[in-house]
Amino acid sequence: MLNKLSDSRNYQKQKAKVAKIYEKITNQRLDFLHKLSFNIIKNHDVIAIEDLNIKGMVKNRKLAKAINASSWSVFTIMLAYKAEWYDKALVRIDQWYPSSKTCSGCDYVLGKDDLKLSDRLWDCPRCLQTHDRDINASINILNQGLILVKQSKTVGAIGLA
Repeated sequence: MLNKLSDSRNYQKQKAKVAKIYEKITNQRLDFLHKLSFNIIKNHDVIAIEDLNIKGMVKNRKLAKAINASSWSVFTIMLAYKAEWYDKALVRIDQWYPSSKTCSGCDYVLGKDDLKLSDRLWDCPRCLQTHDRDINASINILNQGLILVKQSKTVGAIGLA
């Protein structure tokens, strides 16, 4: 009588080796996230992040593996508790804030259908400045975060993590 593959000794040894490799990769990723989050917290007093719908983004088959591997939610959790430990401000910007569509130079906001996801560069119709979509969004998120931090010092902890 033949044994099932899962009962085989060599199969069990290989399974243990693979598990050990995956555990090492997980530990390396977590180590990187800890070091990166500490470095960001140590060097900056105000950290502004966009509060993304990660669950919705993971439903995209093409991006799901990369998003899960990068552990965005774990990274934001690390930033939040380390910011609290070191008395730094972590500001979460609403996911519906039009960071990509707002001109960082003159605050002009493009219309709903004016900027497609495939458009990486766009020109502001008001000030004629050319913007890279991601760099422009990062500038706008930082500016919005600084505004929220100033408001929270007088009003309360609005938008702070």
